[in-house]
Amino acid sequence: LQLVESGGGLVQPGGSLRLSCVASGFTPDSDYYVIAWFRQAPGKLREGLSCISVSLGTTNYANSVEGRFTISRDNAKNTVYLQMNKLEMEDTGVYYCAVGQVVFDRCTNALEYDYWGQGTQVTVSS
Repeated sequence: LQLVESGGGLVQPGGSLRLSCVASGFTPDSDYYVIAWFRQAPGKLREGLSCISVSLGTTNYANSVEGRFTISRDNAKNTVYLQMNKLEMEDTGVYYCAVGQVVFDRCTNALEYDYWGQGTQVTVSS
């Protein structure tokens, strides 16, 4: 199984970006598969931002991004997206997607995930 993120870049505060996470070699044969987005800022722990159930489409968000970020999936393309609006300088970091069989109320816990992408850099700066 391989995850590849894309869509990062440099954006001004208040701007938007859409990240993509393409999963290959992945056959979700369980309703427990969840794909999540995490962020790691310099000198900080990896933070869970949002997650989505592959089969049910149920979503969850961290308080820091709720109302600004939207996670979605396209199962036909094996792709999960993270639409990020109203970006703030504090959103700067490397964004990772991850997949695992996860109990949904723990879906923003990095320890729950088995597979990770290589990350894509998001920089919010004026």
